[in-house]
Amino acid sequence: MSKQKETRTFVRFELIQRIEHLLLLLSFSLLAISGLPQKWPEASISLWIINLFGGIESTRLIHHTSAIVLVLLSIFHMIYLGYKLFVEHRRPSMLPAMTDVTDFFQMIAFNLGFTKERPQMGYFSFGEKIEYWAVVWGTVIMAITGYVLWNPVVLTKYLPGELVPASKMAHGLEAILAVVSILTWHLYNVHLKYFNKSIFTGKISYHEMEEEHGAVLQEILNEEDQAPRSTPEGQWRRARIYLPIAGVVAAIFLLFTYRFFTIEETAITTIPPQQYAEVYVPIAAQALPTATPAAETTAIAESEIPQQRPLASVEPPAIVSHPLDEIRQDCLACHHVYSMVAPAPIEHAERTNDDCQTCHAVAEEVAKQ
Repeated sequence: MSKQKETRTFVRFELIQRIEHLLLLLSFSLLAISGLPQKWPEASISLWIINLFGGIESTRLIHHTSAIVLVLLSIFHMIYLGYKLFVEHRRPSMLPAMTDVTDFFQMIAFNLGFTKERPQMGYFSFGEKIEYWAVVWGTVIMAITGYVLWNPVVLTKYLPGELVPASKMAHGLEAILAVVSILTWHLYNVHLKYFNKSIFTGKISYHEMEEEHGAVLQEILNEEDQAPRSTPEGQWRRARIYLPIAGVVAAIFLLFTYRFFTIEETAITTIPPQQYAEVYVPIAAQALPTATPAAETTAIAESEIPQQRPLASVEPPAIVSHPLDEIRQDCLACHHVYSMVAPAPIEHAERTNDDCQTCHAVAEEVAKQ
């Protein structure tokens, strides 16, 4: 390889595309790190990650915020892709084509040693197209199932309840598939096979271009791709048509996204214990004094014996701690000697409701005095 080939580079990704990739990298990573521990919450590593994030509420917040970033990024990508195709007349190089099928089988033959020629692939190889459409498919699945899990009460008013556990299973399995795909396919082809830095620097080397995108390299070398795709006047004319339509579509998507994330709050938040007021505790029954046997019995007339000797003659009666309102006017309903709430002493068996209110003062009345 000549010195010029060793040092020559080609522009592969624009700044906006690199920013898109960075946001996708961050949102996907946070979604995986905060989402998988919620699928297996009892695992020790899951508990460690949840505690690292500051608890389950913080973990949910990180997961939901990352989901919002991914949805907004997807909306922007659709608008940006439409601009590139309609206004700038860029070629839809990410669409599958029959050449991808032939490149796939030729790459297998090359790896097995059946041929010495590598396939001359286009701007995006068949492997990169598979990864791209896998991201699109996965994002659609995660968005739909995530919407169901985020708003189960609203949706089950109109759809069967079985949709919720089905979405939970699909959401978790798709997350596992996406993580495994990134850690195997993408990690090998981009980082282990050789470290492709073009998504960060925007440029690709001559060697990488020749090995992965030979067909495009030939177009560049033959100056077939140097002619302008369209005139500035034509782009401006198409932009005046596209931008208003794109603005309306973006506004609709943004309004739907806002409604998507605010229509329901289903998650049960964990709150600290509250200070509760002390429940009603009935006043304990007063112990009756033990009668002392008299030294000698004195006969007295029956008329002189009091028929209902009040307990107050021994010690002051208890004060009623609650007001006597419409509901609690009947003392014997709760304080009969056989009551289960706050029974009166057995000596009060013959007492009436009027007797109770005569002997026992109400706390409100005492306070007024």
